[in-house]
Order: sequence, then C-alpha cells, then structure tokens
Amino acid sequence: METGAIPIDDLSGGLDCYLTLESGQTYLWQREDGKMYTGERNPDAWYHTTIPDTGDVLRVRQRDGRLEWTSTTDADSHVRRLLRLDDDLETIAAAAPEESLVREAYDCHRGMRLVEDPAFGCLISFICSAQMRVKRIHNMVSTLAHEYGDELAFEGETYHAFPRPEQLASATEAELRDLGLGYRAPYVVRTAEMVAGGEAHPEEARDRPYEEAREYLTRFVGVGDKVADCVLLFALGFDEAVPLDTWIKSAIEDYYPDCDRGNYARTSRAIRERFGGQYAGYAQTYVFHHLRTGGRDA
Repeated sequence: METGAIPIDDLSGGLDCYLTLESGQTYLWQREDGKMYTGERNPDAWYHTTIPDTGDVLRVRQRDGRLEWTSTTDADSHVRRLLRLDDDLETIAAAAPEESLVREAYDCHRGMRLVEDPAFGCLISFICSAQMRVKRIHNMVSTLAHEYGDELAFEGETYHAFPRPEQLASATEAELRDLGLGYRAPYVVRTAEMVAGGEAHPEEARDRPYEEAREYLTRFVGVGDKVADCVLLFALGFDEAVPLDTWIKSAIEDYYPDCDRGNYARTSRAIRERFGGQYAGYAQTYVFHHLRTGGRDA
C-alpha cells in the first residue's frame, strides 16, 4: 500500500474535497460511509475510485488541513490530475466576472474544484443523467460498476471499477432496464459498442476546437449538446464549456435573459461570454451547485 498527504495550504485557492466530489460533476467516486449525495458531510469518510487505465484503487479524504491518499500505487500525480489540484483556483475565482450570482456562488463554495474524470465513464454517467437527480445518477452509475466492472481487492475490501467499453457493450438492453436505466439502456449499450468497436472514442474530441469537439461528441447515441458539454468540461479540459442544464437555463431566465438567443449554440456562446470566457465552465459549476443547494455548502 502506498500513502501520501498534500497540505491544503499549498494549493492556490485551497480545496474542499466534499464540494468537489459531491457537486454533480462526477459520479465515478464513492464515499465509503454510503452517504454520497445525501447532503451530509463526513470529514472522516474516505472517497474512492479507480485510476484510469491502471486498475489501481485510489482513496482520498480531507482531514487536519491535508488531503490524505492511499492507493495500490504511488498516486500523488493521479490525485493531482483527477482533482485538478494544480489549477490556480485563487486566480480563476478572482478573474470571474463581477456578476452578483457568480460572485455569491464563489464566496459560498470556496475550494470547489473541477474534476478530470476518465472520458468514457464521464460520457456514460451523463447519458444516464437525463431527467435524474444527482443521487439517482450516482446510484445508477455505481450499479453499472458493481454489475459489469472489475472487482479489485485492497486492504481487505472489494472495490468495483467502472466498466471498460467492452464490458459494458456485453450488456443487453433488457439487463440495463432491469437495473433501472429505463429508456437510457439502448443509448448506453450502443455508445459502449461504438467505443469498444473503435468506431469513435470521446477522447478523440480533446484536441479539437471547442464547438467542433462538442459536435463530435454528439455522434454517440443519447448525447446532445448538453451532455457533450458536460463531458468536455468534466473530462476533457474544456474549461470554457457551459452545459445548459435545467439550473443554468433557470439562471439565464432569472438573471441573464439577454443571453437567451433561441437555440443552444447561440445561447451557449452568450452565457460563456457572460461567465468570463476562458473559465466560464468553472463559473457554471459554482452557479449550478449554488442554485441546486439553495446556497448551502451541501
């Protein structure tokens, strides 16, 4: 077992691990007390996931001013990448536009960082997200890992990795419907088949210009512009992406009606500019969490 600790004070803008992992960005982490996305903090609880492409288990928790980690490998670089600890969060927050809603969100949820999830797991997670609350999405994604992912042993416990494309492609629509995916089942199966068969891979969007990358991702079954923007923002490093979900559409209606341009592409461009351009996705994530929780830190 490998262990390590990263002082929070060494991170520009700090870190709130709870907000980062339970703000609706990621559904590929688990909290070991079983209460993830319940709105209850537990400073002693470990979060765990598996490191992409290695199969190693990674556990983190924030305690006594440090981010502690344990893993089956030396995971310091993986922790920094997955939780984007090298982002200059202080500078990003300071550069946010002087919009009252944005500033209020940043002030209320200090230390929340964007994540960098593996692209395939992120893609499937947000295909599952349609018309779902965050806890239900998390439960659904966890079930897929338990049913189809590899079992991994670590410190006397059994963990489940999110399925590889070929593992998920082996599922049937009927099986996934029985697991509660409903009408999303054929979308998940067909998308997994596309990736497993080499027809397309979400990683192929990474080096494209932003709007071209979004268009590329919509080739996957069940992926529209909003889901594509989520994958770009939470997996592929497009910090300017602003997914137009229910909460952001509500913010546009209530605070930025001039940004409503009648279709997704034009409205997206307008709200990206209003949210500051380069780091508009950071502002979006803070505003999304702020509106969803009514300004609480839960």
